[in-house]
Amino acid sequence: MEMLDILKTAVETGASDIHIFIGKPPMVRIGGKVDPLVGFEENELTAEESKRLVYSILYEEQIQRFEENMELDSSFEIPNLSRFRVNVLVQKNGVEAVLRIISSTIPRAEELSIPKAILELTKLPRGLILVTGPTGSGKSTTLASLLDIINQERKEHILTIEDPIEYVYESKNCIVRQREVGTNTLSFNNALKSALRQDPDVILVGEMRDLETISLAISAAETGHLVFGTLHTQDAPQTIDRIVDVFPSHQQEQVRTQLATALKAVICQQLLPKPKGKGRVVAREIMIVTPAIANLIRESKTYMIYSSIETGTKYGMINMDTHLSQLVKEKKISLADAVSKAHNPEQVRQKVSSAGGRADMVTDPSLKRR
Repeated sequence: MEMLDILKTAVETGASDIHIFIGKPPMVRIGGKVDPLVGFEENELTAEESKRLVYSILYEEQIQRFEENMELDSSFEIPNLSRFRVNVLVQKNGVEAVLRIISSTIPRAEELSIPKAILELTKLPRGLILVTGPTGSGKSTTLASLLDIINQERKEHILTIEDPIEYVYESKNCIVRQREVGTNTLSFNNALKSALRQDPDVILVGEMRDLETISLAISAAETGHLVFGTLHTQDAPQTIDRIVDVFPSHQQEQVRTQLATALKAVICQQLLPKPKGKGRVVAREIMIVTPAIANLIRESKTYMIYSSIETGTKYGMINMDTHLSQLVKEKKISLADAVSKAHNPEQVRQKVSSAGGRADMVTDPSLKRR
């Protein structure tokens, strides 16, 4: 059993992630569920076999770095197959790895069902745009599609800072520079400090992890750059609170003022399985920063933002529960899955029920009893 065979089979079966796990055969995530890889069901991995498979995709330098830190993030590409993002780890039984399969081609906006309100953000000359959600919610894919639009439609300089590099961009009408943390730069902070002297128009910050990175990203957006970033938050108000809470209390009022000016949009994503067949569907919450929302941010009234989102449909805004309800009504997801991901499950049930979604309602056992 070789890693190349595992990777090829996983790509062919439409997997999104591969788990090299001691005591089980190679495992893959398909449609949100983790199962043994087809054709490898009998190949339970020993600690030695797991380590051999993982080390077979690493350079000597990466192996040394992993053995020093006991953690490693990297990426690699197999021509004519796919690109892979890799996390190598040690658990109680030995060396294991998780690989994310990344398409060699950047998906088009239509394939990702990206609405017009989000596409319009690619025309902004400056500001901060955040795409948030849990790991594996498609944040990188959405951002890649938006950057590819900018790459085709504008004549500027795009700079990405990633850990690791996922999608690889071909310079089209733009110059595109990609820097990988740990390989091309020591940290997000170092790269961002240097970025402002590298004549960028658009900056992608792969992950806004700490105070300094967040502060530099906000400053870059304030000083005339279009900055895209990601956070692991679940909704728009929580995203703003998370950013503000990173800063010491004596700086938080200033940060709210900066965010009210620099922040242009927050897009929160989740992926849910389709009711039948393979594949998943993205549910999005979209907050566009209007003057009213900017004022709520400035005055620390984020708890009122949801009301502004609900009344901001003319700007393309939508909250997560409303979009989940729409996807149920369109039969793209089941009500049970929508309820499991909702902020307010009862609200989702009511929205579906009030729309006469009786065919979908029967997928939720609790509604059969009503």
